[in-house]
Amino acid sequence: MLKEVTLDKGYTVCIEEALTYIYAMTPTSEDIKGAYRETEYAYPPTAIREVLANALIHQDLTVTGAGTTIEIFDSRIEVTNPGTLLVDINRIIDNPPKSRNEKLSRLMRRFSLCEELGTGWDKIVSATEAMQLPAPRMIEYESNTRVKLFSSLPFSMIPKDEKLLAVYQHASIKYLQGDTMTNKSLRERFGLPSTASASISRLIKDAIDKQIIKPFDETVSSNRMMQYIPFYA
Repeated sequence: MLKEVTLDKGYTVCIEEALTYIYAMTPTSEDIKGAYRETEYAYPPTAIREVLANALIHQDLTVTGAGTTIEIFDSRIEVTNPGTLLVDINRIIDNPPKSRNEKLSRLMRRFSLCEELGTGWDKIVSATEAMQLPAPRMIEYESNTRVKLFSSLPFSMIPKDEKLLAVYQHASIKYLQGDTMTNKSLRERFGLPSTASASISRLIKDAIDKQIIKPFDETVSSNRMMQYIPFYA
């Protein structure tokens, strides 16, 4: 550990301070567009904000001696909060909202810190996909929940299970939007050229074998025309 900071103020002030500190501790760059400089972050600000807000709102306040913890590493950010998930971890994207701390959620909604609509994880995945980053991962422990956000990594260096997670998340987001996943949309999600179509087809086949996605119409014989949806659709 190189540095430790403890924030013990109210949530409204604390979230702003935590986000400011995270942005200061993670890589940024400036892109000049016309006459203006735009700051580009290594992690999507929307995803960081949603992960932190969700961790605070959904923490189990009956667990003593524990609180929300943010850890910043060279290539990832981990946010851990006391308490386990209230929904199936494999259906976290499309599940209706369910809150552990209703009064806290209502108050934070009045402060414009949350929406109580159950769209937090949807926003996290969408923001990650927009920056073509590895899939965010949620891990459930005996009495804690941890979310990992990863910085940019070449497609060839992303572990196989992380690629499959990205496939499932992409299919789920597309399904929620009333759309379907295709080879083309998945290539665009990873930022790959059309020449990578074959490798993406193999990845899709692996995802089907793992039963995390399925063909939208199994009667279609052309791989180019195939569309895919998550397993639960």
